[in-house]
Amino acid sequence: MTFTHQQMQEILPALQKKLRSTAKPLLTFSVLDPDLGEGYAGKEIVIEGNTYLHRGYKAWTDLAELLGCKMLTPKVGQYPLVTLAFQKLQTEDSFHLDTQSSKEEKYGIDSPFSEIHKMEEPSFLYYYIQALNNVKVHERKRILNLGINRGDEFTAIKNLLDTNKYENMEFVGIDHSKSAIAYAREIFSEKNMTFYTHDINKLKSLDLGTFDLLISIGTLQSPSIHFKPFFMSLVQNYLNNDAAIILGFPNSRWVDGEMVYGAKVPNYAMSELGHMFSDVMFCKKYLQQKKYRVTITGKQYIFLTATKIN
Repeated sequence: MTFTHQQMQEILPALQKKLRSTAKPLLTFSVLDPDLGEGYAGKEIVIEGNTYLHRGYKAWTDLAELLGCKMLTPKVGQYPLVTLAFQKLQTEDSFHLDTQSSKEEKYGIDSPFSEIHKMEEPSFLYYYIQALNNVKVHERKRILNLGINRGDEFTAIKNLLDTNKYENMEFVGIDHSKSAIAYAREIFSEKNMTFYTHDINKLKSLDLGTFDLLISIGTLQSPSIHFKPFFMSLVQNYLNNDAAIILGFPNSRWVDGEMVYGAKVPNYAMSELGHMFSDVMFCKKYLQQKKYRVTITGKQYIFLTATKIN
């Protein structure tokens, strides 16, 4: 297939039809070389008397993702074209479908989840670092992370701070995966690090005291947690008067080596954002009532940051 002047309203259904009609994992087609044009998608470009519609590579990678594919390295075609290849994602290759691991070890070191490194995904790292800066992490003394797993969020903080500042802070991480916590203890041997293998529904039994920064990425929305009352309890019982909060709400899923935009929810074949945004807005309104300044950022993960208003 070759697309020259065709609009996206023609290209999208044509590729969807092709994917449905073939069992092959690879879909190839030719388009105008994005490097030969500029401007927004759909701009007309005339080359050697022929009309083409320009689209940047981002448009094509977005399309690949929407079609359940990943885009491979483009190949130079007959001038002025390039050949694109969309490879179908193996949807069964996802930690979300892991039914072999125990409930506690679904996110353990030997699980499919352990192959995921969120800090290597720019769209996660960028907004997480932004959130840390928003809450002025360098001014915090005592930090609690619920759902710490192997400690990636603490590693990012360590890399942001100078050694003296880092060593004078106290970090507490909690996760129900025994293997993940054992790994975190090996990585962080410093005396200012404390890790617990524990059910976060039973925090009271740990007698943790209060903190001036709470972090939780993709954990509070777990089915075993009653989100709203649990979150309110955290704010009321575990935070200092001038504490800050960073919450990460997954707006993606992990499939075949890719972080795919849009989380799936039960009873929907498509990505449905209502439940996630309901939780985000509940937190925002509740924290504003408690005199917090709240910001919401992110893409594949939605980050809510909150700091006390003086």
